[in-house]
Amino acid sequence: MTNVKDYIRQDKLPHIWCPGCGDGTIAGAMIRAIDACGLTKDNTALITGIGCSARFNNIMDFHTFQTAHGRALSYATGFKMMKPEMDVLVATGDGDCAGIGGNHLIHTARRNIDLTVVMINNQIYGMTGGQYSPMTPYPSIASTAQYSTFEYPFDVCELVKAAGGTYVARSTTYHINLTQKLIENAIRHKGFSFVEVISQCPTNFGKRNKMGSPYDMLMKQKEMSVTVEQAKDMSPEELEGKIVIGELVNRTDRKPFDEVYQDMVRKALAKKGEKL
Repeated sequence: MTNVKDYIRQDKLPHIWCPGCGDGTIAGAMIRAIDACGLTKDNTALITGIGCSARFNNIMDFHTFQTAHGRALSYATGFKMMKPEMDVLVATGDGDCAGIGGNHLIHTARRNIDLTVVMINNQIYGMTGGQYSPMTPYPSIASTAQYSTFEYPFDVCELVKAAGGTYVARSTTYHINLTQKLIENAIRHKGFSFVEVISQCPTNFGKRNKMGSPYDMLMKQKEMSVTVEQAKDMSPEELEGKIVIGELVNRTDRKPFDEVYQDMVRKALAKKGEKL
């Protein structure tokens, strides 16, 4: 059994997440997954952008780096290219990753860089004031949509899949054992790994949209979720409004970007009669 204290900077507690927030639950799943995969603190880097998820790097005792808003994946790319032997993980939110950092997400997936990305989808810009994000359901109330949103969200997992991500999965904070397992699988996968975790934000999303308590929001996740296996036998009409959870993509037919890059460097040096 993992001793959580081994992975947490005790002097950074108590954390600042709101009561009922799912971030702490996901952080626990991430820590247990890292431990299960045998990653060491000295060889693990955790990169974040700006937002509620950015606090992961404050309390987790790894090599950590907080970047500019939306830029976590570009910084993580540079880190992995300079330190390919290290295990590099990214904790990010839906606004940080799919909104402000959406273009970085597309091209990091396209390059198949060997990163593990956990995107916490609380369907709102939680930390910066409750603005609606690309993941906010239609119609919803937000600080920037006081009469309700009039834009539709997109399926971020489908985007990553289309862009070339070789491991794509989705879970919720209600299905926390599944969340841990998917993060474990993502860490072990060679190539770009993306795990979306649907999470509750009782403060800036739930309260505005009269969704009840954090418990009520978790029960809603349970009610809306269907597994990949169940979804295969459901019609598009039956899947409307549902959350499909589990492994969506698991490919091994593409080399990670850092390996392809090293191959290119070797070829270039070989032409000069040199070695890497």
